[in-house]
Amino acid sequence: MLFLLGIQQLKAQSAEGAWQVKTDSATTVMLVTPDYFTITTYTPAAFVSTMGGTWQATSEGNATTTIEFNSADKAQVGQHPDAAAAFEGDQLALTLGGKKLVFTRVDDGIAALAGRWQITAREANGKMNSMPSGARKTIKILTGTKFQWVAINTETGGFFGTGGGSYTFENNVYTEKIEYFSRDNNRVGASLSFKGSVNGDKWDHSGKSSDGKPLHEEWSRK
Repeated sequence: MLFLLGIQQLKAQSAEGAWQVKTDSATTVMLVTPDYFTITTYTPAAFVSTMGGTWQATSEGNATTTIEFNSADKAQVGQHPDAAAAFEGDQLALTLGGKKLVFTRVDDGIAALAGRWQITAREANGKMNSMPSGARKTIKILTGTKFQWVAINTETGGFFGTGGGSYTFENNVYTEKIEYFSRDNNRVGASLSFKGSVNGDKWDHSGKSSDGKPLHEEWSRK
């Protein structure tokens, strides 16, 4: 099970962005924003696990972390795990329990949509309806080229689903290519395009969902 790596290393070495470890049997992707991270493992045949949460550097050069979700072990929610990390050129070596994993950089986390977003409104019956803030939420993490959404409850440790992969955002068209989807692996490989516009910290997002239903959502940058 992967835990959050030494965050002070991330801040010093500008490790924001997407990273991955790929073997013949599985891929592990780590997304890092200025205040959030996710780590997800999947195979060509199935989603395996995901976990993530917030991080914040301290004045002592360390960091505090809070796990907000862990699909494999909800008892981790609210905990503050860490591990040792070191940069080796454009790679990030992570040592956990005596096992060393070397992540290769995918992107540097620079893009108009890069960051942490939370859905705050959804259209129903022709009207945009605000969604109350609370422990149950759906967030989306984006780096320069990668995305992940996750539906969770930070009070109960509930995990309700996730999906992610690669994305592009050009000429107000947001396109996702699904590389893993916890609810239905048959969706892997599909591409979905949406109309999108960003105004400050608001992202208007409309099109059709992965099951073909129309959607219109507003996401707010966190």
